[in-house]
Amino acid sequence: PGGHGAEHVERVYAKVGWRIMPLLFICYMVAYLDRINIGYAQLQMKQTLPFGDAAYGLGAGIFFIGYLLFEVPSNLMLEKIGARKTLLRIMFCWGIVASAMMLVQTPMQFYVLRFLLGAFEAGFFPGIILYLTFWYPPARRGQMIAIFLSATTVMSMFAGPLCGAILKYMNGLNGWHGWQWLFLVQGLPASILGIVCYLYLQDKPEDARWLNPNEKQVLRDHLDHDQGLVAGAAHGSFWQALRDPQVYVLSLTYFMAIGGIYAMVFWVPTLIKSWGVNDLFMVGIYAAIPNIFGVIGMILIGRSSDRLKERRWHFVAVAMIAVVGLLIMTQMKGNLVGSLVGLSIGTIGVATLTPLFFTITSEYLSKAAA
Repeated sequence: PGGHGAEHVERVYAKVGWRIMPLLFICYMVAYLDRINIGYAQLQMKQTLPFGDAAYGLGAGIFFIGYLLFEVPSNLMLEKIGARKTLLRIMFCWGIVASAMMLVQTPMQFYVLRFLLGAFEAGFFPGIILYLTFWYPPARRGQMIAIFLSATTVMSMFAGPLCGAILKYMNGLNGWHGWQWLFLVQGLPASILGIVCYLYLQDKPEDARWLNPNEKQVLRDHLDHDQGLVAGAAHGSFWQALRDPQVYVLSLTYFMAIGGIYAMVFWVPTLIKSWGVNDLFMVGIYAAIPNIFGVIGMILIGRSSDRLKERRWHFVAVAMIAVVGLLIMTQMKGNLVGSLVGLSIGTIGVATLTPLFFTITSEYLSKAAA
């Protein structure tokens, strides 16, 4: 659209990508780490605090009650006040709460802080998905969403060794347990990144001083042209989206997918320990292996989906890969190598489900409804 040369258009999108994507990627890595590090911390917390698996499971889940209650209000607020202010509010507050987890002594304190962490973090992920629609048309958005979402799998590669090393080697430093250091060291970066986002990002292309008028026009032409091609553009509001049966089908699909995803996220460290690995650092190392395969699978399958402009059958295929991998793992009866093979196959499927799913939703719904 607009008669712009293909090479020029590619240069413009490359410029946008290198400007905004690295920071968003790092932010999501930190967000994901603060969400899942409890899976590693609880291996040591249960030895030093008066609560076990049941309290841990409840606390892990309470995070999502806060998330559920505040997710939509936070996104509606982003639409009104812009991404920079929203990210500052979200990331600064959740960094403080994530660090405060080091002070937990009772189950109730654990539940309250997990709830607050969910409430503060609620708008971050859907807000970024919405933010990307302000910069990328649907034809380019799938790969950008896949790159952004691969932050979780990349962080999962590093989370295990990082958490394991802190738990093992910082335990007892300054009289604190390793799990207390874990929450402090991994929580504070979120608050710092919130300030960086506010100072560095712009809410939309028109605000970007690093784009010249011609480059802004290229983006505007593409966004205006492709927006007309989005099938669900009639979803002009939140309430219209709520009246669409397909929204509930999508919600049910994601509900079931997330069950598999978070079963793995929160319990894989415990599973690996049950396979006979007692050294906490080695638990982290083994947890990293499946995520290496997950990153590779996510990028390759995301590219295939974009190239063929096909989403549904790709989604079905990766769901089946996830099921097969998890079934293999459950049949290995504690065999470390076989269990890791099954877990690696399952992780390829699980890691790729989310970017495919959110590409589907961002193409079906208008920006406001999404």
